[in-house]
Amino acid sequence: MAAQMPSPPPLTADGAAPLVSLGGARDPRSRFARFSRALLGYTLGVILFGAAVRITDSGAGCGQHWPTCNGDVLHVPKSVTTLIELTHRVTSGLSVLAILALLIGAYRLYPRGHSVRASAVFSFVMILVEALIGMLIVLMRWVVHDASFGRILALPLHLVSTSLLTAALAWCAYFASVQDVKPVAVPRAARSLLWLAGFGILLVSATGAVTALGDTVYPVQASGFAARIQEDQGLNAHLLQRMRSIHPFVAVLVAAFVAYVAMLLPSYRSSNAVRRASMALAVSIAVQLFAGVLNVFLSAPGPLQVVHLLIANIVWISLIFVAAALRQGEALAGTSVRAE
Repeated sequence: MAAQMPSPPPLTADGAAPLVSLGGARDPRSRFARFSRALLGYTLGVILFGAAVRITDSGAGCGQHWPTCNGDVLHVPKSVTTLIELTHRVTSGLSVLAILALLIGAYRLYPRGHSVRASAVFSFVMILVEALIGMLIVLMRWVVHDASFGRILALPLHLVSTSLLTAALAWCAYFASVQDVKPVAVPRAARSLLWLAGFGILLVSATGAVTALGDTVYPVQASGFAARIQEDQGLNAHLLQRMRSIHPFVAVLVAAFVAYVAMLLPSYRSSNAVRRASMALAVSIAVQLFAGVLNVFLSAPGPLQVVHLLIANIVWISLIFVAAALRQGEALAGTSVRAE
């Protein structure tokens, strides 16, 4: 007689699958946790590739068409700029599908009210917002060397929405990687520090997006710090050039404050997870300051702009992990999802 296959476990009342192992198979939540971490890394790659699109002047590679490329659903690129822009669109489209899969998995595996469910929903909302902003940028031709006021507003908005997307994915990946989550209240003072640090980082990112646009449309021509200031503040200087000096000033002030917050937060909840995330935040802030100084000194070369953006995302994700560790509490922080 043939062996009877084990039946799948029944769903709980709220639609989530129980945490069990079937026939020695790995825990499905463990697979979900690995997927959520991989998706966070993939999303970072898509963000960095988007910066490369701007740096290489490839934003108009598919013309004023969206979601098609030059009016074709299946377009064969005939230029490097078209290849770059089309590749970015394809990778962004895959992000939408992957986050949809994340949302389905979150509802399949986690109960109502769980942090993974909530963050997966927010991730899906933000990837749709990202797609709409990307569509607007293409249709309005806010690409290549366009320096219109609309583009100056759209790029910081695009970057802030991207930051909110990565925050949601990081939160999802964190809480998918611990088991028996029992969130605890974050002290009010710590919560205020986190909100202020988050707002500061978003402000730096927004001014950085404007500065990066200025570096692309109006590359620095003068050599020497004093000559650059004179060039950017000259009578014929464009708004993007005049705004270029704002970002370094704001970045230094915010970096000092966030470093202070990173040192202070472990005192509100003593756990290894909080201490590790705070240390990662402080170290990434220091590395980002060094990269920023190097960026200014070398007149913002394209590859260094991408590195600068990568470190900025690491700073942001580190802050999200600090907040998640504080929310997780002392007893269970650092507990890994393991196979049964």
